Amino acid sequence: MEYDAIIIGSGVGGSITARKLAEAGVRVLVLERGDFIPREADNWSVDAVFFQKKYKARDTWLDKNGRPFDPGMYYNVGGATKFYGAALFRLRERDFEELQHHGGLSPAWPLSYNDFEPYYVKAEALFRVHGDDSADKTAPRRSAPYPYPPVPSEKIVARLAEKLSEQGIIASAMPNGVNSGAAGSCILCNTCDGFPCKIGQKNDAETCGMNPALATGRVDLKTNALARRLLLSADGKRIEAVEVEHRGETVRYSAPLFIVSCNAVNSSALLLRSANSAAPNGVANSSGVVGRHYMVHNQTALMGLSHRVNPTRFQKTLAINDWYFGDDKFGWPMGHMQMLGKLQGGMLTANVKYLPGFIGNEMARHGMDWIALSEDLPDPNNRVTLDGDTIKLSVTLNNMEGHLQLVKRMKKALQRSGYPIVVTKSLVAHATGHQCGTVRMGSDPAASALDQYCRSWDHSNLFVIDASFFPSSAAVNPALTIAAQAIRASEHILATDLKAG
Repeated sequence: MEYDAIIIGSGVGGSITARKLAEAGVRVLVLERGDFIPREADNWSVDAVFFQKKYKARDTWLDKNGRPFDPGMYYNVGGATKFYGAALFRLRERDFEELQHHGGLSPAWPLSYNDFEPYYVKAEALFRVHGDDSADKTAPRRSAPYPYPPVPSEKIVARLAEKLSEQGIIASAMPNGVNSGAAGSCILCNTCDGFPCKIGQKNDAETCGMNPALATGRVDLKTNALARRLLLSADGKRIEAVEVEHRGETVRYSAPLFIVSCNAVNSSALLLRSANSAAPNGVANSSGVVGRHYMVHNQTALMGLSHRVNPTRFQKTLAINDWYFGDDKFGWPMGHMQMLGKLQGGMLTANVKYLPGFIGNEMARHGMDWIALSEDLPDPNNRVTLDGDTIKLSVTLNNMEGHLQLVKRMKKALQRSGYPIVVTKSLVAHATGHQCGTVRMGSDPAASALDQYCRSWDHSNLFVIDASFFPSSAAVNPALTIAAQAIRASEHILATDLKAG
């Protein structure tokens, strides 16, 4: 079979790119190292998902000291979005600009928010986002409203929003990618954030990208197909083929165009693994930046506890950005607060050693759950390298003062809202959720790997379309920005590289 484009990976970047190209008449091959996640009872089982870790990859990486760890990867059609909380935020306008933090400088992107805005509109439509950011004082300009109104908060969550408002804190609506209300048949359950959706009503990369792409009849999807390396032309200027391990065999696939969308760590690892005499430092890496500037957000979970039972099922409806860019007492950016999906007892005991089950159950029954996200800064020494065939992820935390200030403010706000005990848990050790930045885009080929459309400076027929391209991480979830850039890059590809049929 002859293909116009080969896409490696079926997460947000890969699946949305496949859909947009196929809808324009392009013949596409998608290579996914995992398989489909079946819709089954275990999708909503705390034991299967959190104790047995049924859907997580059996993968081992090394940390900066050479110690092995489980990175908690998901290799499947739809990537990590099968398990995400469907929080689909736009970056703020200032996130695209140079921004001074307490811990250093967040660099400017090679394009502005205004360049991105029309594609945010298109991405929100594809993911059928429910939201209303009119109360959020940091909300960026938008040329169109959200496709659907926000998911309403349940009674006890709405009461918390009122208590926060009495303190002058604005809890605005979370932008959710779920098919609730007029959008579909979502039942707003307590097994959304962290679980695959058994009824297919969470808008993820599979349901919004890969399934529509396959429906065109122009996309072939090969699962259990691990891309080992990219093969270059003799002059090193183009990708000629990808070498793939598929069901015990090594095969090669060729096409005029290649799109790498494996996630920030695995995309950079693939490029580094593809080094040869024409690209001794790795494919797309004449600048030396591939694998560097790894970012993942500084993250802390907070659980406010009170004597009241929290009966909420769908809890992920509120976000707070009041401290995003700082306040009168701390003049640097702090970050973003959002509600977590309702934690259940087993979810706590699966991830906290020595916590008795009955205590975890009671904490979950009485808890109100949040997560703090703050920007970590792009450090070239935070990087992905290879130790033989094993990925090594070397990370040193940075810019933590703003994050600690954010957690301090949220803890006090919860206590004043009737949650006198607030338990916190840092989530920064070996973190891989929200990973980005390892194949950064820019305007200078000497300091970046990709141009503003995610095309490799070194190889004209290679694109890297996933969170690898982020020059900075901002402080909100990256999924919508990946989708917007996938749409933007796809339109560029159609205009410059491939003829729509």
